[in-house]
Amino acid sequence: MNGTTCRLCGLALLVLLGAGLVAGPAAADERDDRISRLEQQVQQLTQELEALRRGGDGGADVEELARKLDVLAEELERLRGREVAATVPGGDDPEARRRGLAPSAAKVYRIERGISIGGYGELLYENFDDTTDAGAPSGKTDRFDLKRLIVYLGYKFNDRVLFNSEIEYEHALAGDGEPGEVAIELAYLDFLIDPRANVRAGMVLVPVGFINELHEPPTFFSADRPQVERNIIPTTWRELGVGVFGESGRVSYRAYLTTSLDAAGFSSSSGIRGGRQSGAKARAEDLALSGRLDVDVAPGLLVGVSAFTGKTGQGRTTMGGTPIDGDLTLWDVHAEWRWKGLRARGLWASIDLDDADLISDLVGEPVGSEMSGWYLEAGWDVLWRRGGEQELIPFVRRESFDTLDEVPAAFAGMGLDGQRDVTTIGVVYKPIPQVAVKLDFQNFDTASGSSVDQWNAALGFMF
Repeated sequence: MNGTTCRLCGLALLVLLGAGLVAGPAAADERDDRISRLEQQVQQLTQELEALRRGGDGGADVEELARKLDVLAEELERLRGREVAATVPGGDDPEARRRGLAPSAAKVYRIERGISIGGYGELLYENFDDTTDAGAPSGKTDRFDLKRLIVYLGYKFNDRVLFNSEIEYEHALAGDGEPGEVAIELAYLDFLIDPRANVRAGMVLVPVGFINELHEPPTFFSADRPQVERNIIPTTWRELGVGVFGESGRVSYRAYLTTSLDAAGFSSSSGIRGGRQSGAKARAEDLALSGRLDVDVAPGLLVGVSAFTGKTGQGRTTMGGTPIDGDLTLWDVHAEWRWKGLRARGLWASIDLDDADLISDLVGEPVGSEMSGWYLEAGWDVLWRRGGEQELIPFVRRESFDTLDEVPAAFAGMGLDGQRDVTTIGVVYKPIPQVAVKLDFQNFDTASGSSVDQWNAALGFMF
């Protein structure tokens, strides 16, 4: 990344932050004034309505006053609701989240019957530093990519049975010699029995972490997804299977029996990411259990835990003929807090893998017997008091992960470099909740000094 580009990116970031900081105080006063005026109008209309009802006068006048009161009350509730909204960033559908879906992915649940169409997309520009942290040439080439274009297609047969799907186009061009692909990310039937217990069957998203289920671009801060939720939790991660989901009060859950990972795709740098089978003639010698439990502890505060466990050998053996079981357990704890203009998330994830020595022999490189990672992020919407649809959120994220936290004895003491730390600082602007313009800087650190820092800019949308 040359100096001019760096200065331009920094200037753009400062302009966006400055605009939000200037607008923030005025917007706060404006919102408070609007709430105060609405409260007075609601109080006055309530008194007039009660007086008319006590006097037994004017049926038409009573109906008109009641209608006006309902409209004002809804507007007042909307303005106040921004302080305690218990939804994901950029979304306004907590019911969808409890089903394990992002807002646009849940459109089929909101129609009476028939076809639903939704989707999302994201464009990503990456500008890399010319040198590594150690001062060597980075060899990186700046990139601009239509990273994803997604279509959700659903069909609601009746109030009890529906179909939902997600068709993904990546990197603009797919085919022989092209960088992109076309893939199915969701394709399932829901049998809605009771809010507390329903059945889902087909291709499902493994219910772990935040991003794997909620990955529409306006629902997370950064231009690209968090590194921990790519290298420890391998988003986007889908498998074929069947399970149950539901909610009761403040608690929601999902539990599935699905195809498991294939250890033949594990690696030193990306951990278990290459083991995802994604429903493509998936080996089913080994199956897996996954589950998730979330609790809305208080307005705006969610805490939860999720896990995935199963064998990953899929009937494979080493070069010497030794069977591989590859028992794997991944689990995470996570929390999200929204209060006034604050949006914050935290996640810690860990993987334990048996037969890592046999799997390392199978793939020809060391694979970690233990892997772990965490991140914390926080942002503040400087326009939150305004009460409108716009958001301007400066944010910071700190994450750390190690795909070689523990390795088989044969590789111990070899100085393997699996530890990576990432600091992301940026800003996201949403003119409306469904559209996000993002700019951020990422500082990568490794023990070897081989990491390369970068600027990112992105445009994301959902519908």
